[in-house]
Amino acid sequence: MAEFGSSAINTDAVETVQTRAFDVVVIGGGAAGMAAALAAHKAGTRVAIVEREQHLGGILRQCIHPGFGLSHFKQELTGPEYAQRFINQVRETEITLFLDSMVLGIDSSEGAGASSVDEGAGAVAVHTVTLMSPAGMLQLTGRAVVLAMGCRERTRSEIKIPGSRPAGVFTAGLAQRYINIENLKPGSRAVILGSGDIGLIMARRCTLEGISVEGVYELMPYANGLRRNVKNCLDDFGIPLHLSTTVTSVIGHDRVEAVEVSQVNEHLAPIPGTERIVSCDTLLLSVGLIPENELSVAAGVELDPHTRGAVVDQSLQTGVPGIFACGNVLHVHDLADNVTTESERAGAAAAAYALGNGADDEVGAAGTGCELMVSPAGIAGYALPGRITTVALTKLNFRVRRPVNAARVRILAGDEELFAGKVRPFKPSVMESFPLPAKVIQRALDLGVNEIVLSVDPVEEA
Repeated sequence: MAEFGSSAINTDAVETVQTRAFDVVVIGGGAAGMAAALAAHKAGTRVAIVEREQHLGGILRQCIHPGFGLSHFKQELTGPEYAQRFINQVRETEITLFLDSMVLGIDSSEGAGASSVDEGAGAVAVHTVTLMSPAGMLQLTGRAVVLAMGCRERTRSEIKIPGSRPAGVFTAGLAQRYINIENLKPGSRAVILGSGDIGLIMARRCTLEGISVEGVYELMPYANGLRRNVKNCLDDFGIPLHLSTTVTSVIGHDRVEAVEVSQVNEHLAPIPGTERIVSCDTLLLSVGLIPENELSVAAGVELDPHTRGAVVDQSLQTGVPGIFACGNVLHVHDLADNVTTESERAGAAAAAYALGNGADDEVGAAGTGCELMVSPAGIAGYALPGRITTVALTKLNFRVRRPVNAARVRILAGDEELFAGKVRPFKPSVMESFPLPAKVIQRALDLGVNEIVLSVDPVEEA
């Protein structure tokens, strides 16, 4: 049993903290966490899932609209139906669940507690996950940890909307939870700022619940959500979309009474003289998502400034050996099916690492000395994975920063172009992927560079 000294309460008192040993500990019980846990369990490891809510499923529990599962299950499902399929699979296994439990920190130590994880394995890096559960404080040890905490919404304070601070300003996800889970009506007359998918979906949901949606206002000159959501959620319900327009002030004392909206110029600055007042009692914000990486940073994981998620290699392992990341905590996805596919890879890689045949062995098998950084260029907003440690076919994920009708993906190493894709359109709302052949990685190594560049370059149309 581990000992925990509670010096803040009584320096003379030492409380015992129960310790449980696993091979893989998954933090987060949403789509990513469950998919990773199932893949790790299938590989023959002892797996635990830690989830801060009382139920598995994550954000899917409140996404009652259809559109999930078309790729993974070959069926169109709602969010709760999609989640329930994985919940049922988890319940049928020996995966240990710690629900209603908050992780306080992840500590890594060389060799400490190794015998409790794998006797005879020798000195290995063992991660200790400390959590607070309804039964009290617990410590879970494991050779691998999968980070699957998802993401959170940006709030009013993060985009700095001026004005008073009345009730009635919600993130779109919070309003979605109020309506779909809590059976609460957030307002009667709403303005939605931001055309991300959750904002578009909530425009339709509010309309169906009898809430008048005055309009969706988008700072950029294009919609940020998937085209299908613009059509199904706005066009089909006659809800106007105002591009290059933003909320410049919130008006109201106790409750929102109106918002001031203004058109913006090419530099996204409000244009004087374009202000107008829109009466409403509710403002919903759909202005971006931020990966929940406070635990990751505290554990020593390096973050990518472009994604605000971890820097990972092809196996989705972070710079801290034995810690993997997947799903929206790594980079914000467009489809839950993509989250599932990625997370299954992370769970399988974590299991391989825990069983002693992980990423280090792969590097050795493919050729030692492979260490390349991957950077975005052109209109590419990010490139993932950020590190290449194996000479093997690699799928690069990326998003563009703006829509373009004709552009080409180019892979560069120094001044040499190693590979080029076909000319095609790109949209910021779609997470793209690009296959990077092993021979291209080997060519970069032969050139002696330590970085390859994924550049998306617009092409002049004839």
